[in-house]
Amino acid sequence: MSNRTGRSRAFGERTSGQAGHGVRISKGDACAGSNYTEAPSVYKAGAIPIPEMVPDPPKATRKIRADSARNRERLLAAAAEVFRAADGSASLEAVARKAGVGIGTLYRHFPTREALFEAVYRREVGELARLAETLAAREPPLPALRLWLREEVRLVATKRGMLTALALAVDSGSELYAFSFTELTRAVGMLLHRCVEAGEIRGDIGPEDLLQTLVGLCLMAKEPDWEGNVVRLMDVFVDGMRAGARRPDEGGDDG
Repeated sequence: MSNRTGRSRAFGERTSGQAGHGVRISKGDACAGSNYTEAPSVYKAGAIPIPEMVPDPPKATRKIRADSARNRERLLAAAAEVFRAADGSASLEAVARKAGVGIGTLYRHFPTREALFEAVYRREVGELARLAETLAAREPPLPALRLWLREEVRLVATKRGMLTALALAVDSGSELYAFSFTELTRAVGMLLHRCVEAGEIRGDIGPEDLLQTLVGLCLMAKEPDWEGNVVRLMDVFVDGMRAGARRPDEGGDDG
């Protein structure tokens, strides 16, 4: 057999009428006498999953998300301010105007009055919890407690304004109130503990006692400038808690 014939059988023969334009390969001829087996594709068989390519969001999309987040924060801040200062007549339109957005933007973020109330209330409670940590790090024990209680009065004022203006009847046994009670009790408890340890106040007053006193004063207040009066009365209450406080350098009763 000539070399030419061997090459033809190994690699296929040119087809008639297609000389110079391609080679037809015969798999049987090419693989004759060999142990060749075509391996299945691992991607076809599913042995290795083909990774899904997720493109980065375009810059325009990221800008829309950032704008939406800013609008939501502006709405929450505006709602807290509007309802805190309102006499019960504030509206959602007033909140939107204060935030500098349209009423449609407000409803896109908060479809119902309940959704707005919950978002504002959770935000305010979270800020109070963080404030307790900040005051504990920066202020002496007793001034830190007084400052925190004044901000708690502002939270109750916001809540009162929202419940009145939005005509809501919120279940006091709901998850929202359980969340707020836990967060606020923990925050004021930490500040109270610092005062007791420093000998600034007596040790038989718990965080629940202090919160119940404050909320009770807020709910009983009816006059227009009730916030200032409640703050003054809470200062008096804290002064009363100082009576009987045991200084750290004082010993026990030897009698």
